[in-house]
Amino acid sequence: MSEEESAAPAGLQKRDWIAGLERGLSIIEAFDDANPRLTASQAGQRTGMTRTAARRYLLTLQAMGYVASDGKLFWLTPRVLRLGQSYLESARLPRIVQPFLQRVAAGTHETAYLSVMDGDEVVYIARNGPNRNMSTGYVLGARVPAQVTAAGMLMLSQRDDANLSAWLATRELRAYTSHTIASKERMKLELARIRAQGWALSEQQLDLNSRGVAVPLRDRHGDVVGALNITMPMGHESSDDAVARVLPVLRETAQAMRNLI
Repeated sequence: MSEEESAAPAGLQKRDWIAGLERGLSIIEAFDDANPRLTASQAGQRTGMTRTAARRYLLTLQAMGYVASDGKLFWLTPRVLRLGQSYLESARLPRIVQPFLQRVAAGTHETAYLSVMDGDEVVYIARNGPNRNMSTGYVLGARVPAQVTAAGMLMLSQRDDANLSAWLATRELRAYTSHTIASKERMKLELARIRAQGWALSEQQLDLNSRGVAVPLRDRHGDVVGALNITMPMGHESSDDAVARVLPVLRETAQAMRNLI
């Protein structure tokens, strides 16, 4: 399919649609932890392009400094991080929440995060707190499957029943540990419980010895714009004790932010 034949998405007129930009970004997104280096053919297969088209985009990105190559394989360069850094530096929400995350971290002695949904993933866009154990924490910009984190399940639970049923019907729930909720029926029940209580707890679903607690972050209109959450090592503290210790701080902080968002 040529750039001219590429259909514009709903809500955008064809004359305003730049298919080449979409395809260039799709090439960047084709690289991941399982595919850190790609040939032009592999990049084409992952993006639905011909080898020739994928090679042209890769060579253009290489000339711009976003991609490097040994003549056969291509890989991303650190310049790609500029794209995410531009968001973190220009977006209003991460800047507003930072002093409040500091309040949460000081009140709980844990690492606090602001996370948002992007497709099926949770993205951590702000953090504050100790770096005592990065194996149970996330760096800025980290992306994690929504259904295995407290923040992700919290935000999924806020969807209406029809939207949530459609989402579950088209997803395969992968098991990362023996504690992962991989049953769709069990996930549906858990999300209903989270919606009813207004907060989420996730333990050892993605990483063993990791616990997360999350509450919704709402704007002044009551709409959920993200989640405030804490990720901590489980240690010897019970689930009930951990929730009793951190949940009030998260709730109070989320409430204090409503009029600012």
